[in-house]
Amino acid sequence: MAASIKDVAREAGVSIATVSRVLNDVDVVNEETKKKVQDAIKKLGYRPNIVARSLKTQRSRTIGIIIPDISNQFYPEIVRGAEDVANIYNYNIMLCNTDLDPEKEMEYLRVLKEKMVDGVIYMSNSLEPEIIELVKSLELPVTLVETTDRENTFPSVTIDNEKAAFDATEYLIKKGNKKIAYIGTYEDAVNAAAYRFSGYKEALSKNNMGFDKSLCFFGGLKAHDGHEGMNAILKNGDIDAVFCASDEIAMGAINALRESGKKIPEEVDVIGFDDIYSASIFYPKLTTVVQPMYDMGSVGMRMLIKVINGAELVQHHFVLPHQIVERDSCKK
Repeated sequence: MAASIKDVAREAGVSIATVSRVLNDVDVVNEETKKKVQDAIKKLGYRPNIVARSLKTQRSRTIGIIIPDISNQFYPEIVRGAEDVANIYNYNIMLCNTDLDPEKEMEYLRVLKEKMVDGVIYMSNSLEPEIIELVKSLELPVTLVETTDRENTFPSVTIDNEKAAFDATEYLIKKGNKKIAYIGTYEDAVNAAAYRFSGYKEALSKNNMGFDKSLCFFGGLKAHDGHEGMNAILKNGDIDAVFCASDEIAMGAINALRESGKKIPEEVDVIGFDDIYSASIFYPKLTTVVQPMYDMGSVGMRMLIKVINGAELVQHHFVLPHQIVERDSCKK
């Protein structure tokens, strides 16, 4: 039978109220008594009833993390950063995978509210207005990671996706490439990847290179989207280079280029985005835009915990630095 708080009080020779103060880290208990209680807890293997405590304190010490695609290597590293910080502050996490489905996102938000989570780290494939309204109506503390909402309503941590895409495209231009394709998400989507298309177009414009819609393919962020997109683009003629809105897209695009007889990077330069683990072991190793995934998760969690505890945020929106790592998919 599991030990109760009464058992702990009896073992430590103190009152139930004193045990409760120790469990809730109330400072009025002296160090000697606190040690007695902690030793009794350890000896008896006592674990507090989280549900009962939540009902009393209106705090569950649990944070929900909503991600759009658990199979994407980009998100687990963010979650790891968030979880490491949560553990430091004695929070548990509840992970929810939405499969890129807005309806599932909304359902998970309702479930997390019912589970009395203290707050939510929110990563979304597309921040639709109805989702933002739901978040507001549920009155859940939320921090956005990897994206921002258009009105900048919620605290967020991201990189400058438009500038990162601009830098990646200009990198390809400086290699002497004239026909640079784009494979990524739709430009009107409300997500981080959509800003990358804007950065791509801006780089072309700044360097006096015309925009050609036939060199663009809009779909998802997976390898099969890259493969399909590259095949569609090649039907319109040869290209010099391609900027891909994710590393998975880049891998699919490279496979399609190989199948068409193109050599990478001798004939076509390919640059990806994210720097997921596979980017460094794929052949050829991907030149890509590095997102600080772990830091995005850890900074986002620290921001959320501050919001939960009513602390003032020194900065409402964090924009972390990006960089380009040069490997083998672009000419040296």
